Amino acid sequence: MGNNLSFAGGIHPPHSKYCTEGKKVELCRVPDIVRIPLQQHMGAPCEALVKPGDKVKLGQKIGRPKGFVSAPVHSSVSGIVQSIEAADQPNGTRGLAVVIRNDGEDTPEESMRPGKLEQLSAEELKDIVMESGIVGMGGAAFPTHVKLSPPPEKTIDTVILNGAECEPFLTCDTRLMLENPEDILYGLKVIMKILGVSNAYIGIEDNKPEAVRTMSSAAEKETGVQVVGLRTKYPQGAEKQLIYAITGRQVPSGGLPMDIGAVVNNVGTAAAIAHAVRTGEPLIQRIVTVSGGAVSEPKNLLVRIGTSFRDVIDFCGGWEEEPAKIISGGPMMGIAQHTLDVPVTKGTSGILLFTEKEAAMPEASNCIRCGRCVSVCPIHLMPLFLSAQSLKGNYEEADKLHALDCIECGSCSFICPAARPLLQSICVAKKEILAARKRNA
Repeated sequence: MGNNLSFAGGIHPPHSKYCTEGKKVELCRVPDIVRIPLQQHMGAPCEALVKPGDKVKLGQKIGRPKGFVSAPVHSSVSGIVQSIEAADQPNGTRGLAVVIRNDGEDTPEESMRPGKLEQLSAEELKDIVMESGIVGMGGAAFPTHVKLSPPPEKTIDTVILNGAECEPFLTCDTRLMLENPEDILYGLKVIMKILGVSNAYIGIEDNKPEAVRTMSSAAEKETGVQVVGLRTKYPQGAEKQLIYAITGRQVPSGGLPMDIGAVVNNVGTAAAIAHAVRTGEPLIQRIVTVSGGAVSEPKNLLVRIGTSFRDVIDFCGGWEEEPAKIISGGPMMGIAQHTLDVPVTKGTSGILLFTEKEAAMPEASNCIRCGRCVSVCPIHLMPLFLSAQSLKGNYEEADKLHALDCIECGSCSFICPAARPLLQSICVAKKEILAARKRNA
């Protein structure tokens, strides 16, 4: 275990994990209808490989990537394709989704074949990761095979698994570490073999001592794998902060972890890789934390991709009181929902139902120039100036202030005594800057 390593900046929001941290993962009821979006990842959307009326099997590929930075999509049930239609998604967009009526049989796709790490080459393992549609399970949903394909000039010497789970309320990674440590280590060894790396760390915040103990015990006999205890602070799970806390290396502005020889994956991603290699089954389910003061029974659930938020919440007994806000993900970086008829996707780490009291936001007032947002920014930006330029529409100035380096952790908004919309306005600036660059390309 490490020496309570950390990074500069950051905040200490209430953990609010007590409702679910002691609750084992349960199987969520599989619904009669699943809606599986053709884009559940960063990058290009998939094109449908099925049409209405087609019979599909569990694990069958139903969406083919249209670019390298993309990931295939598979059916999480067997049944009949009812339609392919535009549908709301938890990331706030609308996109095409394949609607499948579940036949309740779970008839598996015949091409799914179990494999063994020892008998497969690095290229074969990477193909399994790509063909299984595995993406970052921490919420970003970046296609994992892309991370595992560094260009020849980038020498990777370190793999880091993110077990920090620094977002309040979320406990899906904690339960995974407690219940399935072997899966995480198996997936880590697959990643190490693909990258040809012999040095790996698993970073876990020290407010999860049981997870640190469990993972340390499981990793005892593994060569080159070290479990590191990290000081509890948000956003400890962000890639750049995790790399700095564990290795002391700093990712340059505009750079990527591979620029300094590191690759970071979530513990959930590692477990998904292990499952794909061992069973041949692609990514068709994930652990979701359902919590918040309004939900009747907070739970950690293993949910099939395409299950609606409504069905998941019903499985938790509905709500005690009408939620004032429903969030996909965690409260710091998650996205508020306007409907329960959105599906669980590969990136859905949590569904939070907040009461009026939990969701209450103070009225925004003028900036008092206290500088707190600057002191907590883990990227060393100046959020008050970035926000001011964005609110004035001066996106070129925001670009000069390195708006694109913002990791959207929300620490600035959390700490601001004037309740300024710092994060929201910086996000607007980032979108405008990227749109301008695209136009001028």
